[in-house]
Amino acid sequence: MSDAEAHEFQFGSAERQHEAAISGMWLFLATEALFFGPIFLSWIYARHADPSAFDAGSRHTALMIGLTNTGLLLASSFTYSVGLACIAFGSRRGMVIWLAIAWALGAAFIGLKFGVEWRMDLKEGLFPGPNFAIHGPARSGAQLFFAFYFFGTALHGLHLVVGLGLVAWIIFQAERFTAERHSPVRVVGLYWTFIDIIWLVLFPLIYLIGRAS
Repeated sequence: MSDAEAHEFQFGSAERQHEAAISGMWLFLATEALFFGPIFLSWIYARHADPSAFDAGSRHTALMIGLTNTGLLLASSFTYSVGLACIAFGSRRGMVIWLAIAWALGAAFIGLKFGVEWRMDLKEGLFPGPNFAIHGPARSGAQLFFAFYFFGTALHGLHLVVGLGLVAWIIFQAERFTAERHSPVRVVGLYWTFIDIIWLVLFPLIYLIGRAS
């Protein structure tokens, strides 16, 4: 494949096209970090203002489901990295197999989080409102905890669904990628890893800090 075929016309070389793609994704992820940052800071500040109520809310979450989902996302990042290594060495088939596994692990997270855990939460009356299940002096603060919980996990889930769409696109467009030309695989990999990082911040805020107090 010649250099002219390896890059789009607006770039001087394939290397410049690759650098532009990676830099663009890093810039996008920086804006995402600025979006999530205030949410996490607000969560931490609210917990500091009423720690006992937030702890009461946290103890009503399903720790084992949270641990399982954490394992699923970490495993999905690992398998995506293996798929990226495969295409870097020219194995398109290996990339497809490992990215399909990463996709399945991400989809399992969605199913477990929203199909099982959220259903349990709603059934137990943990959605903030007049029928909220936690009573007593911790009621108001626990409702705020679950407001953050539902908003934060819904936002993370939305990003994960977008990530699943991108990984599926990579898989179905696999014929386009070679060892010399696979920048989109690297770019999507950065986004996929970012989704994991967001969860690694959410996980202790939801499940661990309240139980450790």
